Amino acid sequence: MASVLSKMGLNTLRKKQAKNFNVRITTVDADMEFSCETKWKGKDLLDLVCRALGLRETWFFGFQYDVRDTIAWIKMDKKILDHDVSMEEPITLHFRAKFYPENAEEELVQDITQHLFFLQVKSNILEEEIYCPPEASVLLASYAVQAKYGDYDPNFHRPGFLAQEELLPKRVINLYQMTAEMWEERITACYAEHRGRTREDAEMEYLKIAQDLEMYGIHYFPIRNKKGTDLLLGVDALGLHIYNPDNRLTPKCSFPWNEIRNISYSDREFAIKPLDKKTESFKFISSKLKVNKLILQLCMGNHDLFMRRRRVDTLEVQQMKAQAREERARKRAERQRLEREKRLREAAERARDELETRLMQLQDEAHMANDALLRSEETADLLAEKAQIAEEEAKLLSLKASEAEAEMQRIKMTAIRSEEERRVMEQKMLEAEMMAIKMAEESESRVKEADQLKQDLQEARESERRAKHKLLEITSQSAYSRSSVPSDAVPPDRNFSRENLSFDFKDTDMKRLSMEIEKEKVEYMEKSKHLQEQLNQLKTEIESLKLKERETPLDVLHNDNTEKGTSKQSNFKKLTLQSTKNRVAYFEEL
Repeated sequence: MASVLSKMGLNTLRKKQAKNFNVRITTVDADMEFSCETKWKGKDLLDLVCRALGLRETWFFGFQYDVRDTIAWIKMDKKILDHDVSMEEPITLHFRAKFYPENAEEELVQDITQHLFFLQVKSNILEEEIYCPPEASVLLASYAVQAKYGDYDPNFHRPGFLAQEELLPKRVINLYQMTAEMWEERITACYAEHRGRTREDAEMEYLKIAQDLEMYGIHYFPIRNKKGTDLLLGVDALGLHIYNPDNRLTPKCSFPWNEIRNISYSDREFAIKPLDKKTESFKFISSKLKVNKLILQLCMGNHDLFMRRRRVDTLEVQQMKAQAREERARKRAERQRLEREKRLREAAERARDELETRLMQLQDEAHMANDALLRSEETADLLAEKAQIAEEEAKLLSLKASEAEAEMQRIKMTAIRSEEERRVMEQKMLEAEMMAIKMAEESESRVKEADQLKQDLQEARESERRAKHKLLEITSQSAYSRSSVPSDAVPPDRNFSRENLSFDFKDTDMKRLSMEIEKEKVEYMEKSKHLQEQLNQLKTEIESLKLKERETPLDVLHNDNTEKGTSKQSNFKKLTLQSTKNRVAYFEEL
């Protein structure tokens, strides 16, 4: 009986396992694996992955998979196993952004959404799926470095710290006679200017620059018009664009989503019905039958998002934006607090360094005073010895003078004996007198020298006394300096109080809102002007090292557009100035 129950339990487990399958989800920088049920649809897996990532802006993303020589996307309302995916477990699906925003700064609410877009756009630029001019590549690389490493620190970010980083497209590197060190120097110079930007700020600046690139967010498909002319269809957040096959940068004509009422296809033929009822539908033929569904998916999804942006935000989006504002305000306040604490710590460290320097100076002065005291003692001993010698010499000279005077008296007594002896004696007496006078003068000189030496000895002893007194003063002053430094002058690493922050966001009136919008426009124009100046400066710096013969066709097309002053936005505005009817006629005549 037990064996029968065991077999029944094993069969139940096998049936349960048969209802599940494993899926490996790859993002740009990580892989995840999930167990899915066979009945799951695309939206069930999307909900699971987004919960794992903490992502709420799910409408931008989807699952991409490879089908022979093309790519396809998992349909959200269709079972995963009903798609033409490989049945070898784990089934590999790529989690990617399927739809791009018109303005990343305004539309991307969550930091995780912004980060995923940053990683994908960066990957597309490095793999040259999006054309990026060299000067913009350097600037974008500097923001990528800021996002990864934080603020530039010359003591930490030494030359060569970017040697292992992939920051520039290979096309850009091959186009110039520049070494890896020269590229790193250019990138680091821009990187140093981004000080103070957080990772989120740097990633957003990256996206704001990248979204102005001509190939950003566009999906290209080969098509033909009624005349059979080979063309490219570009689908993006703004609308449909028609390109020549050899020029993916500059569209020949464009149709914004607000001019399109309906898109449908039958077999390979697509029909676009304009919103203007006076304009007839125009058609194009898809070159590949298996991408028709993908074209239709992208058109419908982009059109839905286009209309969604122009409606009032849903309650969910309003809640997300409010939470994002609160979170960014909290992070900003936290950054300000950390900056303030950092400045206080640096000031305390400077004060500590100054006190240590002052203490060292006082110690040096004490050593010098001690040395002076030793020298004074040695000088005093030497002067005392000299004074003793001079005193002995004075006594000796005084004794000699006494002997000379006695000799003179004896000579005087014997001089009277005879005239000649007297003269001789007078002569000797004169000499003796001269000798006595000289001896007396020398004795007096020695006495004065002895007195002077005694006075020098007294001054040396007085200097010794003053040096000892100064040494005592310096020692006491050093002790006082150390005791006067407060114990909390240098705050410990974790001695910072955490403030309670509260935020109150209120609605403002329309007047204030319009003033803020006008202020933002002015700031945007100033930033755009600064950005253009920065790009022009970078281009000027590296232009002389360019190898013209290595330019790609896209480089030539971009240079032509730059010389004509044509940008992505200006060209789109120019193409949409004409009526829809004229543009449809132009497309059919291409």
